[in-house]
Amino acid sequence: MGLFERWLTLWVGLSIAAGVALGLAVPAVFAAVAAIELAHVNLVVAVLIWVMIYPMMIQIDFAAVRDVGRRPQGLLLTLVVNWLIKPFTMAALGVLFFDHLFAGWVDPQSASEYIAGMILLGVAPCTAMVFVWSQLTRGDPGYTLVQVSVNDLVMVFAFAPIAAFLLGVTDVDVPWQTLLLSTVLYVVLPLAAGVFTRRLLGGEAAVGRFVARLKPWSIVGLLATVVLLFGFQAETLVTQPFVIALIAVPLVLQTYGIFAIAFVLARWMKLSYPIAAPACLIGTSNFFELAVAVAISLFGLHSGAALATVVGVLVEVPVMLSLVALLRRTAHLFPDSAELS
Repeated sequence: MGLFERWLTLWVGLSIAAGVALGLAVPAVFAAVAAIELAHVNLVVAVLIWVMIYPMMIQIDFAAVRDVGRRPQGLLLTLVVNWLIKPFTMAALGVLFFDHLFAGWVDPQSASEYIAGMILLGVAPCTAMVFVWSQLTRGDPGYTLVQVSVNDLVMVFAFAPIAAFLLGVTDVDVPWQTLLLSTVLYVVLPLAAGVFTRRLLGGEAAVGRFVARLKPWSIVGLLATVVLLFGFQAETLVTQPFVIALIAVPLVLQTYGIFAIAFVLARWMKLSYPIAAPACLIGTSNFFELAVAVAISLFGLHSGAALATVVGVLVEVPVMLSLVALLRRTAHLFPDSAELS
């Protein structure tokens, strides 16, 4: 592991602190950056995520992608956890905490909105950041691509009906522009660039050397993303710390709980480590652009639902890094564990 990866938790902690401090010191700058968006997708953050994803896309061997059909268990695990378990456990935790355990600290209207925001996060499994977590855990890049692509396809059909059912509404207006733009920005374009680069470089040795040179920039992209995300929400973090802490509790429990379920199932299914690692992480991370967009559309910009989805963004990076570290330490429990030296 290089210097960046070995001390990644420290760098992320410093980036969180820097983001909050800068967001309070120069809010106009972050407001201007936040305004650079299209279909609820911030284009600056999109570029940084693209920088993170690009090195992994270069490593994808399409000969291996064609063999995914021979190993369908990882895809099955991803689909079961994402669509048959995660949305319902998130809804249950929201009700447990805000209708019961935290009922004395929040009013009923706010509680119902926080639950709604959590539900929207639960019905929106991640797309872009899965590539980052997979790369950090040494997951199979080709298999990860297939997992994400199939998950996105299911999301097109399953997001609205599951969200409508759990929210108790008759209709959910899916922001198709957000879904389509995110897929293009986070999957199609970096994949095309990776394929082109791989062909340009030629052999595996050249690809390996090029990816090694890019790896520090991938981590820099992650840290810059953290600075921006926390800078965008610096005022909210300072003015509503108690509410944010309350919302974070069930979100953190959900993340670790879903990871535990996927981890146990992956071991029971005897998945190889490069397939098990991204399968365990894809359901624990969230497609926050989609969740935020739907929360704003249904409940308003300043609603409790929108706030809950934003807290999901803030909680995600530190928690996911802890799960990445846990996977790397337990890689030996899976067949064909990656070499993590």
